[in-house]
Amino acid sequence: MRLARIPVSAVLILLGLLLQVSVFGRLQLPGATPDILLLVVVGLAMVYGPTGGCLVGFAAGLLADLAPPSDHAIGRYALVLCLMGYAAGLLRPEHGRQRSVSSSLLVVAGAAIASTLLYAMVGALVGDTAARHVGLGQLVFTALLYDLLLAPFVVPVVMLVARRFGKDPLAVADDDEGGPGLGTLARYRTTRDAGNGPAYKKKRLLGAGKRP
Repeated sequence: MRLARIPVSAVLILLGLLLQVSVFGRLQLPGATPDILLLVVVGLAMVYGPTGGCLVGFAAGLLADLAPPSDHAIGRYALVLCLMGYAAGLLRPEHGRQRSVSSSLLVVAGAAIASTLLYAMVGALVGDTAARHVGLGQLVFTALLYDLLLAPFVVPVVMLVARRFGKDPLAVADDDEGGPGLGTLARYRTTRDAGNGPAYKKKRLLGAGKRP
């Protein structure tokens, strides 16, 4: 991930974590808790791609694991957000095109369902049975509902900030594929081929024949 994206991602992750802990974590809503960090990671991943999304997700999840009042094993949420960031990065729009609202909501819906199931699965492996008391079906449904309600207010803002201040890698990739460097190399090859062509060799032979 490019250095310019690190401070942008850090600010967005810290803001998401602050809202997660101080606001949404205290609402006492039925079922799951609205996952602002997941929405931030999804938004960044759809701009930075799978590698950047994986790194951002791991960092965000690790901070959530360490932030109080965390009551689960350290690394559990980091693993979940790391995988969600990588998966969302694979669905990044091609050639810098803006993703439609419906397709963005589908990505958020898939991430909400997959992250809830994966979090519960990892919890079962480490002996956390909290999901059994609440009910996995209710957790999935409420997580999907809350994240979809918040997604239109969070994901577009995150993507806009990431594109403006983090320098969208899609534009850089396009420049690398057809930018000045390749154009200069192509012009050099064309000039060189034209200079070494049959017409150029014929002129050299005629010039050599005119010499005494």
